[in-house]
Amino acid sequence: MATLCLVTGANGHLGNNLLRALLAQGQRVRAGVRDPNNTQPFAGLDCELVYAELEDKAALLKAMEGVDVLYQVAAVFKHWSADPEAEIVRANVEGTRNVLEAAAQAGVKRVVYVSSVAAVGHNGQALHEGSWNQDLSNPYYRSKILAEQLAWEIAKAHGLWMVAVLPAAMIGPNAYRLTDTMAFIERIYKKSVPMDPNFHFNFVDVRDVALACVAAANRGETGQRYILANQHSSSFSDIVAAANAVAPGYKLPPRAPQWLLLSLAWGAELLARLTGTPASLTRSQVRTFYGIKQEYDIRKACAQLAYQPNSPFAALRETFAYLQRRPSA
Repeated sequence: MATLCLVTGANGHLGNNLLRALLAQGQRVRAGVRDPNNTQPFAGLDCELVYAELEDKAALLKAMEGVDVLYQVAAVFKHWSADPEAEIVRANVEGTRNVLEAAAQAGVKRVVYVSSVAAVGHNGQALHEGSWNQDLSNPYYRSKILAEQLAWEIAKAHGLWMVAVLPAAMIGPNAYRLTDTMAFIERIYKKSVPMDPNFHFNFVDVRDVALACVAAANRGETGQRYILANQHSSSFSDIVAAANAVAPGYKLPPRAPQWLLLSLAWGAELLARLTGTPASLTRSQVRTFYGIKQEYDIRKACAQLAYQPNSPFAALRETFAYLQRRPSA
């Protein structure tokens, strides 16, 4: 009988692409979601839809009955919140605690824990899996660092077979709700970014990450971390070039000085507090990303997981083409 896999956050960007990759390889897939009534992301897919809320441990235990492999994908991914400590940091840390303790109790054989390069950090150098981010100032980054550290503690305490995969900025198809990363790319597609923010993101095709997650379950070594990034980060001009390859006409805007971005971010945060609408830019993001290239050593994933990522330009070009045909774009 085929392996039974549970994918948490199966309606999310990575979760949905991972579910499709598993089905394509003949696996039985249980799709864990907060709202089983939202079936749009699963149209035409032969999977079992179950309720799996990270704050509901009883539901997690039920969802894991008979599961061989858990792909722990579900997490809060946002950079702004009125209460970041509760809604981002504690949500990700306690969600990790609940899902891994449930996995141990349910007797799950293997766990692929999806962390992030946020837990590694970035400083312009090609960082490897032995690196841990020491900067806790950005709440989302802090949540990923603390959550992964807790994951390793729980795995050790319960003797769980576990690997961690650490994706960079994921882009690509099957995004039923745009992540912060995809929303940024969509703003560029719509030519609504008036200045070059001097951010250098490391973009990776979400489908390549999904395939590497499957490989991590089959070929990975327990106790290991695997960075799933690209060979190089992309500048704003690189992104605009990819956009123009799909929809020409975007003239590269001038570069914004950091002080101006910090001022704009302060205004965006103030407006967000007044209206409750998420800030499109935060001061923490500016301090975290401005002028620093996100470079990673991906040789370990390439060697052990046969990881072969699409080039950043190709991944960006295909993402812009996806946004072009996406109904809400």
